[in-house]
Amino acid sequence: MKRPILAYGHSILKQKCNDIEKSYPELDKLIADIWETMRNANGCGLASPQIGLPIRLFIVDSQSTFENLDEEDRTFYYPQDDKGIMETFINAKIIERSEELWEDEEGCLSIPNLLCKVQRNWAITIEYYNQNFEKQTRSFSGTTARMIQHEHDHTEGILHLDYLKPLTKKLIEGKLKKIVKGQIAPKYPMKYR
Repeated sequence: MKRPILAYGHSILKQKCNDIEKSYPELDKLIADIWETMRNANGCGLASPQIGLPIRLFIVDSQSTFENLDEEDRTFYYPQDDKGIMETFINAKIIERSEELWEDEEGCLSIPNLLCKVQRNWAITIEYYNQNFEKQTRSFSGTTARMIQHEHDHTEGILHLDYLKPLTKKLIEGKLKKIVKGQIAPKYPMKYR
């Protein structure tokens, strides 16, 4: 079932989320709904707070992005042998971050039509439970690591806008106000505060 995505300005997007247990009600259905909602919005990741649930659950699809890039971009954005992932992350905690940083544009389904340059760690190691609630510890880099960091931030109550310099924030203030007031026309259902 497709669910509406909360728009920028909604208070849940700024909440730190709670861990969940394997017994969380209808967890498989919720995960399926999040995937369907993300695909309907043509996204590459979505976190549960973006559909109004302040729990530590998010999904990442860097595989589709990989498949849509030409060979030169694949080489730049995806390290050797990395073809992206389609993964569910439950109760995720980033336990290691590389010192190497890189800047690239990021968008967010809760903040439509607004791309911002954000600096992120090139590589991370993350502990989480997968969709089957099996404990995982994996390392990722490049675009996949960027997407994971973006979605993980949502479960910490952090938006990618929080990394912007004050002047950049000032320059996009008008666009953000339009989103808060619902004066936008996204191609997917949204819920405003």
